[in-house]
Amino acid sequence: MTWTVRVLDPRTDPEPAGWAAFLAAQQAPLTWDYSLLCTESRHSRSPYLLTVVTDGGELVAAVLAMVCRPGGSPEPGAVDGVARWTPRWLEVQHAWLSCYPAWLFAEALDAAARREILRRFERAACRRTGPGCLGVVYRAVTPDTTGLVAGRGRLVRDIQPALVLENTFTDLDGWLASLSRNRRSSLRGQIRKIAADPGVVVREGTARADVDPEELAAMLRAHREAKGPVKFDQRGPVTTEYLGELVRRPDVVTTTYHDDQGRLLAFTDLLDHPVMPLHQHWAALPPAAGRPKHLYFDVVVRGVRHMIEHNRKFLSLGRGVTDLKASLGFTPSPMVGVVVPRPVTRW
Repeated sequence: MTWTVRVLDPRTDPEPAGWAAFLAAQQAPLTWDYSLLCTESRHSRSPYLLTVVTDGGELVAAVLAMVCRPGGSPEPGAVDGVARWTPRWLEVQHAWLSCYPAWLFAEALDAAARREILRRFERAACRRTGPGCLGVVYRAVTPDTTGLVAGRGRLVRDIQPALVLENTFTDLDGWLASLSRNRRSSLRGQIRKIAADPGVVVREGTARADVDPEELAAMLRAHREAKGPVKFDQRGPVTTEYLGELVRRPDVVTTTYHDDQGRLLAFTDLLDHPVMPLHQHWAALPPAAGRPKHLYFDVVVRGVRHMIEHNRKFLSLGRGVTDLKASLGFTPSPMVGVVVPRPVTRW
């Protein structure tokens, strides 16, 4: 095979030829959309580099990596210029899709070909990032694909698992019946309480043009800040531009909770997918600010209902709060991270 490897900056480089068809063939999550990548990266402290691999002009693989740098500056990161000489590293991850490996491969590629492509990605992306590049970190690697990036000189470590629910249900009652008696009883009570509360206005739908993305972004930033910093997290804040583009898509289900005075209490977005939809963002006012408790459970109920009614095979709640999500029937799916120092990429 004669592979051509190109490293693109979505902020400045045009969309690769055949990109939309490649994504459709791989059933890629919608966040691989090139316009979304550009919007997400434009103001990020850790912008994306997208490495694409073609064989005879046909796209066969893609790898997405964030260009990260030490320090906590929120300013948009630079890819080229003087920054190439400063300490930086590449993190192979989708910033807001942390439970999926950040690569796509044509189905015809076997494990040996995929492994070789990832080695070529490492060398090409490190060269593009510059002499200051310290290496590559693979985030969110599933156990069945660890062999593609593991090896001599590569550090493999367990990370937080993803939480996934398999759809074995015919209706919502079937899911509720699968839970413990206490959890089932509390969920039924919470569903009734929210439905009967005139002080909570719930709106759910796709292509939401009735929401203010600036208000959503401000709530999400405040929610993340209240939770405190996440260790080793190089992602910047979710921008107004990104949320505005996201919630207006026909394949994104946005649910908002307002009080009867029109104040936003909470919101979430569900990224639909033919196999496994994913809850991407969740943010809410603290209960002390007048937000009813347990809205998050309503979000989960709506996601499970979506999975069942649209005949999706799985539903993902991402990573974190493992015990809570497990009590809702979601199964921890192990994941690992792999650290590859720059010299190792040349082996």
